[in-house]
Amino acid sequence: MTREIVVNARPHETRVALLEDGVLSEVFIERESQRSSVGNLYAGRVTRVLPGMQSAFVDIGLERDAFLYVADVVEGLDENLLSPEEQAQSGNHKNTRIEEKLHPGQEVLVQVVKEPLGQKGARITSHASLPGRYVVFMPTVEHVGVSRKITEDDERRRLKTILKEVRAERGGGGFIARTAGQGRSREDFERDARYLTKIWDEVRARASRERPPVLLHREPSLVERLLRDILNEDIAKISLDNEREFQKTLDLVNQLQPELAPRVRLHSKRESLFEEQGVAAELERALGPRVSLASGGYIVINPTEALVAIDVNTGSFVGKKKLEDTIVQTNLEAAKEIVRQIRLRDLGGIIVVDFIDMEERKSRKSIMGVLEEELKRDRAPSKILQVSEFGLVVITRKRVKQSLDRTLCQPCPYCTGSGMVKNVSTVCAEIYDEIQKLAGDLRGTPFLLRVNPDVARALAKEEASVLRDLTTLVGSEIRVQGDPLLHQEQFDVVGL
Repeated sequence: MTREIVVNARPHETRVALLEDGVLSEVFIERESQRSSVGNLYAGRVTRVLPGMQSAFVDIGLERDAFLYVADVVEGLDENLLSPEEQAQSGNHKNTRIEEKLHPGQEVLVQVVKEPLGQKGARITSHASLPGRYVVFMPTVEHVGVSRKITEDDERRRLKTILKEVRAERGGGGFIARTAGQGRSREDFERDARYLTKIWDEVRARASRERPPVLLHREPSLVERLLRDILNEDIAKISLDNEREFQKTLDLVNQLQPELAPRVRLHSKRESLFEEQGVAAELERALGPRVSLASGGYIVINPTEALVAIDVNTGSFVGKKKLEDTIVQTNLEAAKEIVRQIRLRDLGGIIVVDFIDMEERKSRKSIMGVLEEELKRDRAPSKILQVSEFGLVVITRKRVKQSLDRTLCQPCPYCTGSGMVKNVSTVCAEIYDEIQKLAGDLRGTPFLLRVNPDVARALAKEEASVLRDLTTLVGSEIRVQGDPLLHQEQFDVVGL
């Protein structure tokens, strides 16, 4: 698999697309006015402690108070980075109560781990983790670990030995080797550790001087974060359409992996990079519920408040042999596209996939195999529950930032986010009910009925009987006027 990074930089917004084998897999958008707070370190002040929820609210200077759960006060290890045995070694303190740790007015140094979503404030932890190129530094714990994506026992032992020595030299703290650290030298880890511990020293020094709430450390820009996290030999090309961003990126790549510098290219054509690469069209499709499959089948994605439901359909695909083969082929194709859409749309939480029912156990097993293999490409931690005989699969995926539709869109002011409006027949019936209530006052008096143009057309045609009955009811002329400024469900009764 070859990957390409495409950067579209505007004065107030940066968009980055990650293409895998020429296909859009992930997109990242950062607006200067809405820059993500994830990874930022703040000095905050506790505003409320809730023993019943074992949590607290902390003012960190954002629009809403941030949410701090008891487990994020007691332990700070990101367990998604650790193997099961390392998770067990790290220990936990489930019996510690929030009121024993925090009280209103207390000043705390915290880090945002999940940005505000909808009406919810940011999720924070009091145990900071500072990611570098090859290592994550956790200043509040004494632990050494290795990314669970590094599976070779010899390499894991080598990395742990290096990190223990680095920790001793740096005077303590916790270190986790990132996946990018596989095969790297001790010097690489020492360089990372020096840089990260320096940042932490500066954060603590500023926290001692400043009064909360205050931002102490901000995560680097979007392009810098992505290069830090995913830059390696399988990145075939990095394309940018902004000269200033190109030079910054080239300098950073020269610093991180100089041998990859020739792969950084400046796009000089007038056409947008996103247009040329087909990214813009893919983004438009990613905002709709239906996604077509190459065979003729399709999937439907419906986000709800509690979960995301994804339905698989054969559509126009009829297959060539037996029904089970047709179903399996559709499901296999859908499994790959579903994971791509999950990554592209940045869907999180509980995701329920309704595959087409399969009778044979080996068919269900093959679907699970494809899902597991495709999810290995996803940087967000996820888990799959076994496929049922009815074709249902439950995926849980860590949600850190806003999904793509929430980033690019807002609730429709017309349907107020419901996705539905009353049809014209229902509105006509409501008009009848309303005028019936006013009939005593309106009888014998001509009046104007202002309605949405679609409702006006219905009253002139298929719902004409409603208008005739109303004319008889009030015994006077009723004039209908279409007003495009009126919502389909709105209407006005105006005397003439």
